[in-house]
Amino acid sequence: MIKFGLVGCGSIGERHAKHISDNTEAELIAAFDIKSERKESLEKKYNISPTSSLAEMVNQKEIDIISVCTPNGNHFSTALLALEAGKNVLIEKPMTINKLDAERLIYSGLKNNKQIFVVKQNRFNPPVQHLKQLMQREQLGKIYFVVIDCFWNRNKEYYLNSDWKGKKNDDGGTLFTQFSHFIDIPYYLFGDIDLESITGVIKNAGHDGLIEFEDTGAFTFKFKGGALGSLNYTTASFKQNMEGSITVFAENATIKIGGQYLNTLEYQKTNGFDNFELPESKPANDYGFYQGSMSNHDKIIANVVDALSGKGQIMTNAVEGMKVVEIIERMYTVAKLIS
Repeated sequence: MIKFGLVGCGSIGERHAKHISDNTEAELIAAFDIKSERKESLEKKYNISPTSSLAEMVNQKEIDIISVCTPNGNHFSTALLALEAGKNVLIEKPMTINKLDAERLIYSGLKNNKQIFVVKQNRFNPPVQHLKQLMQREQLGKIYFVVIDCFWNRNKEYYLNSDWKGKKNDDGGTLFTQFSHFIDIPYYLFGDIDLESITGVIKNAGHDGLIEFEDTGAFTFKFKGGALGSLNYTTASFKQNMEGSITVFAENATIKIGGQYLNTLEYQKTNGFDNFELPESKPANDYGFYQGSMSNHDKIIANVVDALSGKGQIMTNAVEGMKVVEIIERMYTVAKLIS
């Protein structure tokens, strides 16, 4: 039995708690949030003993792993405290909001012989796994061009109802909070990006007075394997999320994974390997007045249990989490802000 502690009892923390409780090989034994009403509500719902402080929780000997579901800017300090207390950690995306902090977590994990898991649940999407298998079997041939389009809506209520979203130091930026999955998936499928090749422009097109950074951007780059790439994104899509897609142009195929959340195989033309069946994708995370990425957190928790039990490998490890942070940080460093 893998025993979890949970830090951060908001919407995503509730999702972690549910899937930990649903897993027969996992147990949620403690939770903490600086907002006492959230903590107490979750403790009551899952019948777990009250915890008075974060320090108390991370030092409970029976806990194997801490799920970090705090605001982005607190991921580093919370995870570091847990690692230094001798706990494995599961960190919601993004791992951190700067590369240096990610490196410091990796060092602490190595020093304390503890594992770091990073939540990148879109890796489990059936169309993504289908494309990954084609890459592993080298059926696509040479990759020419990868186009990533992310057109979502985040309305005024999304920011006004939060005490951290939209704030640079707590949130990090649109690429960290909304679209880090869309940096991770091409990295997962096609390898590292040449950081020196990245160029881009960013703009706050539709959220003046609500956020301290951009809501829209357009980037071009090159993968180290030679393929060109582009990323176009916005959170100013009218009224609702429109699209989250990756289109791959390769020697032996053109494939588009689309829908709103990388959950649909929209187009495939291949050199003789079109016939296949995909499992049905799960629905998106529903947060009331907006939706997030795919709801594969049950698979995340199962992967943690398997890896800590010696029955599997980590789906997204600390180095991979750090690489996504590094790419995003580089994008923001070179981007030209336009008015």
